[in-house]
Amino acid sequence: MMNLYPLLRPLLFSLAPETAHNLSLNALDQAAKLGLLRQTLPTDPVTLMGITFPNRVGLAAGLDKDGAHIDGLATMGFGFIEIGTVTPKPQPGNPQPRLFRLPAHGALINRFGFNNLGVNNLVNNVKASQFVKNGGIIGINIGKNATTPIDRANDDYLMALDEAYAHAHYVTINISSPNTQNLRSLQQDDALETLLAGLKERQQRLADQHGKYVPLALKIAPDLDDLQIEAIASAVRRHRFDAVIATNTTLERAAVMGDPHAGETGGLSGKPVLEKSTAVLAELHKKLAGELPLIGVGGIASGADAVAKREAGADLVQVYTGLIYQGPALIKDVGEALVRYNRQNHRPSL
Repeated sequence: MMNLYPLLRPLLFSLAPETAHNLSLNALDQAAKLGLLRQTLPTDPVTLMGITFPNRVGLAAGLDKDGAHIDGLATMGFGFIEIGTVTPKPQPGNPQPRLFRLPAHGALINRFGFNNLGVNNLVNNVKASQFVKNGGIIGINIGKNATTPIDRANDDYLMALDEAYAHAHYVTINISSPNTQNLRSLQQDDALETLLAGLKERQQRLADQHGKYVPLALKIAPDLDDLQIEAIASAVRRHRFDAVIATNTTLERAAVMGDPHAGETGGLSGKPVLEKSTAVLAELHKKLAGELPLIGVGGIASGADAVAKREAGADLVQVYTGLIYQGPALIKDVGEALVRYNRQNHRPSL
């Protein structure tokens, strides 16, 4: 069944992108319930953030915003699944159409705008997941509601963290989506300091309350210069954050100029972001000197791309857009390539 995707893709691509997205996830759920799907990746355990991941290949946030399809997605063999971005209150996101394919470039542009049913709904889905009940690793990606003023954004992140904390293996703080007004301003010095300090204080309080420590990861944009990367590296080090995810989507369009959808607003993902995203990852790795784990995401369309992320400093990788174009075969390719790379280079687990 996992090998049928190349045959199904033309049908899916004949539909509106968001329609195809929802149809695919629902079909995946049904196939999983019937036991028709199961792909296993080579065992490649690595312990990071105090969590032992069975392999280094994860699903990036954005594909399953509400955590409604965890068990279907788990059949593809992921070592971990990140769900969200979720906000404290439900919100519809931006008007449709808000997802666009750029097939000539292996890319997508989205301006979803954190459409989700709220953090409480997501938590209920996590509780119901067999993957989670069986020990599968879940990251919950949190953001702010669009109607919350940017100077009150910290309140939203703290509210979402309160609700998600007990149900996640790690929580990702998303301050890098281009589709919520002014959100990326939270990556700037003073705003970042205040946000990270507040989150770490709340994390400690929640750790005491729940009797377990849940790591915090920060997800950053690819549209950063070296000084901005250095400031972020200093901040996550100073506030003892547990990991950084590099990167989200880009606002740049240079690589897709001439495409019919190049002028659409939103974040560009897929192959065109690979080089830029990997460069940010490498610079971040250089600044942090291996002090905390890095998760590489952005443009992975092959096992070789994933290896490039590892060479740039990523301890784990995540996929999303490549999965839309290639299906489950990409996950297997990435998993096998990373195992070969680790064996050839004798890269130890941290």
